[in-house]
Amino acid sequence: MIPCFTVQRSILLAGTIAGVLFAARAFPQQPPASEPPAAAPPAAAPPAATPPAATPAAPQALPPGSPLIGRPQGNEAAAKLAPVAPPPLPAPADKLPTAQLKLPPGFNIEVYASGVANARSVRVGDKGTVFVGTRLGNKVTAIVKKDGKTELKTIASGLYRPNGLAYHNGTLYIAELSQISKIDNIENVLDNPPKPTVIYNDLPKDEAHGWKFIAVGPDNKLYLEVGQPGNNVLHDKDHGQIRRINLDGTGAEVVARGVRHSVGFDWNPVTKQLYFSDNGRDWLSEDIPQDELNRVTKVGEHFGAPFCYQGNILDPEFGWGHSCREFTPPVALTGPHSAGLGLRFYTGNMFPKEYKNAIILARHGSWNRSNKFGGDVALIKLNKDGTVRSIEPFITGFLVDN
Repeated sequence: MIPCFTVQRSILLAGTIAGVLFAARAFPQQPPASEPPAAAPPAAAPPAATPPAATPAAPQALPPGSPLIGRPQGNEAAAKLAPVAPPPLPAPADKLPTAQLKLPPGFNIEVYASGVANARSVRVGDKGTVFVGTRLGNKVTAIVKKDGKTELKTIASGLYRPNGLAYHNGTLYIAELSQISKIDNIENVLDNPPKPTVIYNDLPKDEAHGWKFIAVGPDNKLYLEVGQPGNNVLHDKDHGQIRRINLDGTGAEVVARGVRHSVGFDWNPVTKQLYFSDNGRDWLSEDIPQDELNRVTKVGEHFGAPFCYQGNILDPEFGWGHSCREFTPPVALTGPHSAGLGLRFYTGNMFPKEYKNAIILARHGSWNRSNKFGGDVALIKLNKDGTVRSIEPFITGFLVDN
């Protein structure tokens, strides 16, 4: 589903957000010990030895980086919590529950296009082409509207987790798990696109938090995030950060550290400062830590993970010897396990004036919380100095019966 939200003729596009369930692997059980041979027939023979007890089955082993690592053992409530697997096929347009969604007065929501599986990132070209990336699939799709008809075109295939997309000066940038490529002049070659040209591949190959979000900043550099390779990990120098590179893939530089996993960022149109969502760790509790909205004010700032979360909670495993005062605190907390994903500053002119330069944040919603939170789109209004004034609901109704 690619819903669009309209006020008069202004359109805001958003892709669906889906979680992934990592299957657990069990080590093979050892075969039970065989019975000992029967005792010799003479009466004087000693009694048969007691057969040794069968070796207990080995506990289930979780794949490296599984979101279930750290889940409290023997806890009935925690045992019920796990990521929700996305549907294997996209829902048909007439099955999408847009009627249950709630928006402010004057707004309307409708289906822009359907049939794109696991839509994850959306970018719009100069000619109105909507490009869609996916975290679980292997292709990038272009949605073209012409003469009242909607056409889906595959512009790149055979990719590995092409989650992140960026469009800049006619070029489409594609972020896979461990490399970034580009297609120049993309809207003029939709019917016969060339193979993407790789421009950067100095990236880890971790599956956990390995999918990339990318965007081009006001400095004409390409920004990308490299998440922690697991739920709560004392990572190396190549993880837990936001980098930027030149548009040809050169000049890599770390802009922010202490980033657990950000899959959404944008720049304040007034101050040009980078704001990014960041997902806090799991299994500390149902209510903490809250996820964060952060602001980069200087290159190289450290935002805490995995030592400090939400600006004021030292991690019980890695926080020893640290103080949260060592790190840059978030400008706002966005809710416990709310999973803030894509965000955009609204810079259009057709929405009411209170939306101008506000942040629109999609919150995936909590999976590791008994009482679910998030699963909505929030409006974040800022003060003139860039601090957060309020967080308000914008689109609700995705979450039904917890």
